[in-house]
Amino acid sequence: MKFSTLQQLIDFCREEQVSIGQLMLNEQAKETGKSQEETFRMMADYYNIMKEAVRRGIEEPVPSRSGLTGGDAGRVHQYMDSGLSSLGEEACRALAYALSVSEVNASMGRIVATPTAGSCGIIPGVFVSSQQRFGWDDEQLVMGLFAAGAIGYVIANNSFISGAEGGCQAEVGSAIGMAAGALTEMRGGTPEQAVHAVGLALKNSLGLICDPVGGLVEIPCIVRNGFGAVTALAAADMALAGVRSVIPSDEVIGVMLEVGAAMPAKHRETAQGGLAQTPTGKRIMKNLYGNRKRKQQKEEEHSNDNNN
Repeated sequence: MKFSTLQQLIDFCREEQVSIGQLMLNEQAKETGKSQEETFRMMADYYNIMKEAVRRGIEEPVPSRSGLTGGDAGRVHQYMDSGLSSLGEEACRALAYALSVSEVNASMGRIVATPTAGSCGIIPGVFVSSQQRFGWDDEQLVMGLFAAGAIGYVIANNSFISGAEGGCQAEVGSAIGMAAGALTEMRGGTPEQAVHAVGLALKNSLGLICDPVGGLVEIPCIVRNGFGAVTALAAADMALAGVRSVIPSDEVIGVMLEVGAAMPAKHRETAQGGLAQTPTGKRIMKNLYGNRKRKQQKEEEHSNDNNN
């Protein structure tokens, strides 16, 4: 890629008079040696997978393999239909859709890791709900994915996208920034506004730890995806309204690197701190892995009996 910072991304968009999404499509095609048409079709396939995960989590019960989570997306969607949501229908739908994809992930269903499996619900939640709201065709959303990819590329190469390296700020935070910037562009914002949306979104996620209960991408990961989708909508709205990230977005990414590097190991996806080590978190872990151990022992005893 010919850009390595968000400011360079803006500069190249100005120079070539293209959107962030179009610039990324051009660069991706050059880097892979594929035609732009083929590169676009591949991204369109990814978007179809996202839409199917949204549908499945809302319309079908998708309990996780552990039994700890599942069904919350449907509950939020039903609540949205009641007209009682404090968020309003549009934001509540994005919330429900983000939960949906995350629950599909926890059930070992098919998702697109954007940028990781732990944050896979945020971009689909924002994109699919916005498509339904504004009547966009798939082509616009696919170009939005290229824009999100460009933003994610910069973050990944200047900071973290992995919870094990930088905490949940790196996973959920990056996804929020990617979704916010892409949504800003899809709604007619300039590359500058899109980049401000990234900075606004990331600043609100700095310091977020990764503390999965039982070491599973379920608690609190799934609900953080739901909150993340709503935050992305807010960041896009602020940027489109003219709110700027006073600290340049590239500098915010640098701060995320600094904070993640300083974060204790117990708060970086090890399940050794945070919510994972609360009394309830410990009890869940004991029940979960204690049951697995007992099941394994029974299976071994059964196997030995058969051999004898």
